[in-house]
Amino acid sequence: MREKLVVIGQGYVGLPLAMRAVDAGFHVVGIDVDEWRVKRLSAFESYVEDVSGDELRAAHRSGRYLASSDYADAAGFDVCVITVPTPLKDGVPDLRHIGAAGVAIAPLVRPGSTVILESTTYPGTTEEHLRPLLEEGSGLHTPEDFHLGYSPERIDPGNPRWRLENTPKVVSGIDEASLARIRAFYARIVDEVVPVSSLQVAELCKLLENTFRHVNIALVNELSIFAQQLRIDVWEAIDAASTKPFGYMRFTPGPGVGGHCLPIDPSYLSWRVKRSLGHNFRFVELANDINDHMPDHVVQRLTLALNQRGRAVKGSSVLVLGLAYKKNAGDCRESPAIEVTKALCKLGARVRVADPHVDAFLMPADFDMVPLTEAELSRADAVVVLTDHDCFDYELVQRAGAFVFDARNRCRGDNVERL
Repeated sequence: MREKLVVIGQGYVGLPLAMRAVDAGFHVVGIDVDEWRVKRLSAFESYVEDVSGDELRAAHRSGRYLASSDYADAAGFDVCVITVPTPLKDGVPDLRHIGAAGVAIAPLVRPGSTVILESTTYPGTTEEHLRPLLEEGSGLHTPEDFHLGYSPERIDPGNPRWRLENTPKVVSGIDEASLARIRAFYARIVDEVVPVSSLQVAELCKLLENTFRHVNIALVNELSIFAQQLRIDVWEAIDAASTKPFGYMRFTPGPGVGGHCLPIDPSYLSWRVKRSLGHNFRFVELANDINDHMPDHVVQRLTLALNQRGRAVKGSSVLVLGLAYKKNAGDCRESPAIEVTKALCKLGARVRVADPHVDAFLMPADFDMVPLTEAELSRADAVVVLTDHDCFDYELVQRAGAFVFDARNRCRGDNVERL
């Protein structure tokens, strides 16, 4: 039996799902409104770390994958998964991408078909926002006519150990029949499926996961500020605490939080609590304040360090190592390293950047990109480690750099100052 899956959004969540579904035997249409993405996918060029060009080529040649920007290609689908972005706009959840996907796919919903939302959002979105759009556009009703559910994405781009297929998948449905259908679908995609009792439990689950990380990163970020003022090595303290085999989980400080989830998702929960209950989610608001100010703190620390060495930031040559928001990945959107680099440029520093992972298409046009060489290190008044890619030669950095400000704890030496 030919089963047709439509995945709306071919980014870091949707594209790995599409490739995995092709392997599972589905006929997959990957819909994306970005024509640049569609052209690259059709040319077997991947812009997602977890999908190779060879995987794309194999998917196309199987005859079971089509990248398209035309929703007409989604007609006749059995399952549709929506994986579009959910940004913040002026501190308020921006659901326009979910809304646009719902409106576009609704006329194609048929009796017995299944629609699943994977986009991270506040509890209530699937039932209160997406459901009315699907019902109005299709003339059908759920759960009577079609299945509806929510399953939070748990993609960690660039993680070689935990990939889509071996990461447990939380699933939910608007009723028992929907849950059964959605559970059966994901059972073909991933190794373990974790059903929960309601859409809102699944929606809250994702926000809980990311809020947990966000708050704990804020804790160690603020701790690193105070430890430095108290002349205590926070990194040694973290290493020591990490030897405890129970009741502790390791988090480390850095120049801020970035990416598609951590800077945004906790604010969805905070907004929902404020709107529905009239209360402030104080942990989230405090964590936002701390993490949002870490790029400024890094710039201040670097400024002070240069002053102590008889140099002003203005006119100094600064080599930045890493623009991506996480190591060994290439996405620099929503990256604190970008904020630090732009701030240094505004202060008059002559900044050059080394990051072999970042796609040139995503790179800010005014950044001067260079390879990491001994000559580049030697000519820099300061080398700043912002994203600790494993491909960097940190022994060379320590040896050739006159002064290294390390925000990621990869370097040692008398010429190194760590965050």
